[in-house]
Amino acid sequence: MTTPPFDLFLAAPPGLEPVLAAEAAAHGFPDPHAVPGGVETKGGWPDIWRANLHLRGAARVLVRLGSFRAFHLAQLDKRARKFPWGDVLRADIPVRVEATCRRSKIYHDRAAAQRVMRAITETLGAPEGKGDDAVRILVRIEDDLVQISLDTSGAPLHRRGHKEFVGKAPMRETLAALFLRQMGYDGREPLVDPMCGSGTFVIEAAEIALGFPPGRDRSFAFETLATADPDTIAGSRKHNPADAPSAEPLAFGFDRDDGAIRGARSNADRAGVSAATRFERQPISDLIPPVPGPGLVLVNPPYGARIGNRKLLFGLYGSLGKVLMEGFSGWRVGVITSDGGLAKATGLPFLPAGPAVSLGGLKVTLWRTDPLP
Repeated sequence: MTTPPFDLFLAAPPGLEPVLAAEAAAHGFPDPHAVPGGVETKGGWPDIWRANLHLRGAARVLVRLGSFRAFHLAQLDKRARKFPWGDVLRADIPVRVEATCRRSKIYHDRAAAQRVMRAITETLGAPEGKGDDAVRILVRIEDDLVQISLDTSGAPLHRRGHKEFVGKAPMRETLAALFLRQMGYDGREPLVDPMCGSGTFVIEAAEIALGFPPGRDRSFAFETLATADPDTIAGSRKHNPADAPSAEPLAFGFDRDDGAIRGARSNADRAGVSAATRFERQPISDLIPPVPGPGLVLVNPPYGARIGNRKLLFGLYGSLGKVLMEGFSGWRVGVITSDGGLAKATGLPFLPAGPAVSLGGLKVTLWRTDPLP
């Protein structure tokens, strides 16, 4: 097995890998560089724990445990039995194995996964499991090189453990965090979401402003490994609200749907950021800055692809742009949509569009402005 520092892979939505790389660099991870689907860096076990607990934009944290050559299934079986699984895995924790084979003499994914799983079960004693409760081993066989990786996250990292209410078109917290970073948000300015839904942008912004680790209230696969250090991990979870700003709310969400506002408030309460947020039922036409600016307006309106009629949405986008241009001088604006025509209907002075990003089967783009005149 490879000894630390390990090669780490931080999964990210395609199109936002450089944004996650910038976040990893800000957290002190060495030489993070964007590759398709994520960010590569290095680190030991404390870094792996820290990545899961503190990186807001990473979808998963994978660690490369080691590699060996295998040209047929019998050889894979033999060498998998010699792999030091006990250095990382525990005999009492279920394991599941997923395999992919490319350009190799071993070409059957399922057979490869079965051989490795059997090797783990018979040499270590760990039972085979399913779902997020099982530690996930990833086997990639390419050009006859078997690479063994481990998913240290378990459930995807956007599951912070706070969002019980979910709106009609929910945005994952990890994606929201990357859009916030792409907009230059650092928690030092007010944030407004005029169509907040379940409150994802507002709650993420408040957590950033308060310095709350995103993974503070959930469990991870790395906690079930033989390498876990409960005391160190507990220390990484700690946050002290008393050290956070305690004056007025920092992030504001508005929506015309009473149910969305109630749900967003409940989500914020579970996240422990109620004092830093404010949610109110309000149409776009009544939107004014809730506090003196400048600040950031970030909104994920309906696109017409799944929610709403596209033709009717041109009026909504036009009204949004008019309200912002008339009342939010000095504020920066970000609009996320899958439809460039709708974005342009706002009349806002957008910068060149960013990369297309996958969201719920659609390709969406963050349209940004400089401070409005």
